Amino acid sequence: MNETDFNQINQLINEVEKVILGKRKIIQLTVAALLAGSHVLFEDIPGVGKTVLVKSLAKAIHGDFSRIQFTPDLLPSDILGVSIFNAKSNDFEFHSGPIFANILLADEINRTTPRTQAALLEAMSENSVTIDGHTYPLPPNFLVLATQNPLDYEGTYPLPEAQLDRFLFSLNIGYPSVENELKLMLNQPKTADSVKQVMNEDTIRKLKIQLDNIHVDEAVARYALALVQKSRNHPSVELGLSPRGSIAFIRGAKAFAMTEGRSFVTPNDLQSILPAVFKHRLQLKSRNVKRNNLLEITDDIINSVPIPFKR
Repeated sequence: MNETDFNQINQLINEVEKVILGKRKIIQLTVAALLAGSHVLFEDIPGVGKTVLVKSLAKAIHGDFSRIQFTPDLLPSDILGVSIFNAKSNDFEFHSGPIFANILLADEINRTTPRTQAALLEAMSENSVTIDGHTYPLPPNFLVLATQNPLDYEGTYPLPEAQLDRFLFSLNIGYPSVENELKLMLNQPKTADSVKQVMNEDTIRKLKIQLDNIHVDEAVARYALALVQKSRNHPSVELGLSPRGSIAFIRGAKAFAMTEGRSFVTPNDLQSILPAVFKHRLQLKSRNVKRNNLLEITDDIINSVPIPFKR
């Protein structure tokens, strides 16, 4: 990874941060997911800037943006599209749905039925959709950024574990700091319209290729595996990370290292992304665990596994 690549990534983060004040780490992780070709689940209360962040990212990379408001009456065809018979050609024509975009905002994804949630599963794992026996590829930089409210579960359908596992990160934007919220109150908040394009699809594709060149030392990989195994043996955890989750852990660390301007992964990279990678993948023995307790578990996993060497 050269300095030019890092400067482009840093410029993208800086551009989005002009709109989302004081949340650089969240923006950095979202950009890392984009570079890793993976998806992000935002578990947050309304009004903290999730939609603005997604729109700003889409505009900064000049990507096609699509938003779907998930509701109980939403059908799979409302997302994927539908084949309609054309009397003139005497054949069926496929009319693509809103999923055919670079950046898809799946708003309140847990408010729709499991059948409709499942319509996203193939798209998120295979980057394609199959309708009436035909497979249609999605854009090469396809990215799902989904939201759900972690407090209001009335009338919702919890995402199945298989679908949760397709999200690389689970992020929480949270409230702004006092200083940044005061700026928002005293000044007209910036919107995604103020964001400039700083990257294009070709640049993103080239950066994604660079991801495979990020080096992971065997000692670092063993450290990552020890963290994964600790999640499986933790006394509060019923089911820890799967092998698919451990692969995502390493891939996320590579992408995060790129956002830091490095061509190699460090133990600190693994620690930095661990909560975002682990917390939605852990099945706990007690179902009544609050977010703070979950973060305590991920902290305990980090603190209980020795680092192989000094950073």
